[in-house]
Amino acid sequence: MKRWRTSLLLLAGGAALAIALPAFGQRDKAPQSILPPGFGDSSNVPRKAPAERPAPPPPAAPTGPSTTQAAPASGAPAAPSAGATAPQAATGAPTTVTSDEPAVENPDATDLQDLSQNQRPPAIEIPDSARRPTDIVGPLTPENWGLGRSEFGNANGLFLAALMRRLDAPLPSRWESMLLRRALLSQIPAPSNVNQVDWVAERAWLLLRMGEADAARILVQSVDVDQFTPRMFTVAVQTALATADPAALCPLVTPGRAVSDEPVWPLADAMCAALQGDSARASQLIDQARGQSGAGGIDLLLAEKVIGAGLNTSRAVAIQWDGVDSVNSWRFGMASATGLRIPDTLMSGVGPQVWAWEARAPMIPLDQRVEAAQIAASLGVFSSAALVEMYSALADDTDPSDLEATVGGRLRKAYVGDYKARVDAMHGLWDEARNPVDRHARLILTATAAARIPPSDAYGDRIADLVASMMTAGLDQPAARWGGIVDGQSDDRAWSILAVGSARPSVDVGAGRVRTFVKGADSEKGKLLVAALAGLGRLPDPAAYGVNPSPTTRWEAMIEAAARNRQVGTVALLAGIGMQTPSWRGVPPEHLYQIVSALRRVGHEYEARMIAAEAMSRL
Repeated sequence: MKRWRTSLLLLAGGAALAIALPAFGQRDKAPQSILPPGFGDSSNVPRKAPAERPAPPPPAAPTGPSTTQAAPASGAPAAPSAGATAPQAATGAPTTVTSDEPAVENPDATDLQDLSQNQRPPAIEIPDSARRPTDIVGPLTPENWGLGRSEFGNANGLFLAALMRRLDAPLPSRWESMLLRRALLSQIPAPSNVNQVDWVAERAWLLLRMGEADAARILVQSVDVDQFTPRMFTVAVQTALATADPAALCPLVTPGRAVSDEPVWPLADAMCAALQGDSARASQLIDQARGQSGAGGIDLLLAEKVIGAGLNTSRAVAIQWDGVDSVNSWRFGMASATGLRIPDTLMSGVGPQVWAWEARAPMIPLDQRVEAAQIAASLGVFSSAALVEMYSALADDTDPSDLEATVGGRLRKAYVGDYKARVDAMHGLWDEARNPVDRHARLILTATAAARIPPSDAYGDRIADLVASMMTAGLDQPAARWGGIVDGQSDDRAWSILAVGSARPSVDVGAGRVRTFVKGADSEKGKLLVAALAGLGRLPDPAAYGVNPSPTTRWEAMIEAAARNRQVGTVALLAGIGMQTPSWRGVPPEHLYQIVSALRRVGHEYEARMIAAEAMSRL
């Protein structure tokens, strides 16, 4: 098997502005309502932006914590630090946020700005003939898994942008996240009533919150720098940091200073000078930045670490994490760019998105990214093939005498030998997982190996995991072959996965079998199965089981209308809105019914089935 090439995980470029988007905090429990305000009733219609700028209003800046602290779960972009006025919040009022970190205070940088501007080469002019359009942006077309230019129909841009900002990513469903990624990356025209560049920025910002840093960078790079809006500058810097690419800040120092006096620019200027081999200027700039900030601080020291990695520099900076109580995107980006592993005690406080960023940080050794890769796979950022290739690369670098005890060595056993030994090897990988996310990732890891096991009743209670493993990678046809075996057993978990995951029912889905499952399962799981079957058109009367198929909330009415109007992208976005909860146990059955039904109506029954199968396998 070919080795993992870390260069394949990267995409070139990027751009930047604000210094430190807070890293996303973990959520301890599901909120009381998983819908944003206004979706449970007929009130709270999204507001229009001011007439002079038809751009979607950014989310409200956090109140209280500085921009260097952990972000709330909703993941709004951080307001500019140190006294800079933030972009207009959702309420329309400007917000000012100050920072208590010495490294990111907003000093009087007049002298430094004059110095750097005098020595900076003139900006490159882009001829009109070479400019890229901003009205239609996205790398995916229907020929390469895109959803098509009409995926959002004639939906109002302000409404769509508001949905994107309100979506609390990541989502409990891996398959919903992958569908939403396709929608956001599709080559689609900007909708009405929204600034075209800001529309791209909103899509990139949501991708970042989903853990899709590379995908976000694709969108940011699709817009010429001289077309950037303040919103795009803000999102672009977070993309540069999430992809651990300080060099992506360099093209934006000059235009960034024209729209903001953020303290990131002196630091970025110094780092870029070092990366270009101008060590004298880099040292002068960073020393002046230190003097103006009044202290070192971890943020400034990390910038110095990047400078020390440049050409012709003699700075050696040792980073000590003692006294640091949080990770923000600046700290993540600078540390990862220089190969520094952030201590687990600090990483334990960030959201799963940041772990997904780390999984693709090329300067961090591969063996130190394994845990992050499992989280990325569970989120949908890593595919089953990518995860297999990562462990295979690690196995290639392992001493043969030590290989048998490693995950990669045991994964190889899942592909060779007699079938019972293969299933035993997979079973060992599944059962050693430390938590539900790790176990889900191990099921993803073994999907192809599971698909090579012929159906047999000899595997007992392992059949459900074999079926679940195949479904994690969308291998529904090999999984469906187990229908006859499962129907002859009393394995409710395997039966429920096949009942909703197979293209055509491969198990008995009659009313009697459904009642037996509902009676034996807990109430929540039973209703979710009923909702999924009804949404797929396999159960005629979900109300008889306590699941109301009629729209009763604003969100339900909207996703039904989007499906009726064949707006695939709007359906995908609203589906994410309808499952904003850390785990599947927080998704209401009525929401699952509407999501599965809407996806089926717009021609995406495959994704609807995979989402439903995921619910059954992870509960």
